[in-house]
Amino acid sequence: MEAQNEHKRLAFLHSLNILDTPIEEPYERITRLLCRVLDVPIAAVSLIDKKRQWFKSIQGAEIIEIDRKDSFCSHTILTPHTIIIPDARLDDRFRNLSIVQNTPNVVFYAGHPIELADSINIGTLCVFDTEPKEFSNQDVQFLEDISKTAASEMKSRLFKNVYDIKV
Repeated sequence: MEAQNEHKRLAFLHSLNILDTPIEEPYERITRLLCRVLDVPIAAVSLIDKKRQWFKSIQGAEIIEIDRKDSFCSHTILTPHTIIIPDARLDDRFRNLSIVQNTPNVVFYAGHPIELADSINIGTLCVFDTEPKEFSNQDVQFLEDISKTAASEMKSRLFKNVYDIKV
């Protein structure tokens, strides 16, 4: 499953020089905030490469990356809106995913694309739970707002890369 603008999307992602980089506090702060405010055990800033989903920051799970075919977020980057899966065990698209069947045994998923440019979604801001969950309109709005914060952080990184600014 690929975006119509997959080539351009991957070019933007790679221009950030962010894949496989060390932990950075701004992204850690975002995922900690998501866990606290949305009352979920797992939150992540994830980037979708050609064949994998790589986690720039993840709270509540010991995962660095997963195969793109085994991810909820590969679906989320194809839309401009939040995707909510109240119980993945009941959804034919996701019930057989490794992260549903095995540790961390994801049941609930909510994710919003991180849009770097017009319709260029390079990753997602997402939350998971090991139990079914409902998401309010306020929860969705919070996830969308924080997703824009993650996007701004990445855009500033792009600016620094373009102008080779050392911070």
